[in-house]
Amino acid sequence: MERPRGRGAGASADDPLFPVGQAPRCAGLDELDGHIARCRACPRLVAWREEVAGVKRAAFQDQEYWGRPVPGFGPADAPLAVIGLAPAAHGANRTGRMFTGDTAGDFLFAALYEAGLASQPSSRHTGDGLTLRGVRLTSPVHCAPPANLPTADERDTCRHWLSAELRLLAPGLRAVVALGGFGWRAVLPAIRGSGRALPRPRPAFGHGAHALLPPGEGLAHPLHLLGSYHPSRRNTFTGRLTLPMLVDVLRRAAELAGLPAGR
Repeated sequence: MERPRGRGAGASADDPLFPVGQAPRCAGLDELDGHIARCRACPRLVAWREEVAGVKRAAFQDQEYWGRPVPGFGPADAPLAVIGLAPAAHGANRTGRMFTGDTAGDFLFAALYEAGLASQPSSRHTGDGLTLRGVRLTSPVHCAPPANLPTADERDTCRHWLSAELRLLAPGLRAVVALGGFGWRAVLPAIRGSGRALPRPRPAFGHGAHALLPPGEGLAHPLHLLGSYHPSRRNTFTGRLTLPMLVDVLRRAAELAGLPAGR
């Protein structure tokens, strides 16, 4: 498994990259999520997420922003993972739950509900009663980036969290849906870092793309990787991505993951 460079067993809270070095040693998702929420490894992202949480958007002035890295959301034994880009500044950076509180999340949760993977078609805040069935939501970058554009260094630093999350999910994980080209490109090395080999040539992204990745050491099952356009406003408002298109990908992924069909 790929290890963070220069962040060995001696890493401490005095290290500006702590606790990224703990990612490969996490024994469970609760431990991993706790470390993620304390990460301060990327100065630009730390400054931006905290500035947004302090200034706030006018519509949310009465709300307390999360303003920290956002851990994944969903059951620890999920056979399906959906991987996006990064938290939105006034969405998950505000609510503290992945894909919650912005228009992209509204679109995604409506699709998850139609595919029978969510208990309700909207996700507003952490106390809204929403549960996910057999799917875990996460992202390659856990902090809200300026202009929704993480740098390559920020993506690569955060990859160690995603590799660790995929490793912990691996015994039951059967399928992954990558949302957008950024998510697809980021998840391939993270999958390799979780202990699986990648096919050559590397699978190319496209809406509806499907690649079968061989089992890693100690794993009995291959992994299905599927692609979908990201539910960004640019894609959904222009019709490049429609709700039925995303529902179709999610239903196919759920079937490949062995999840029962329907709500």
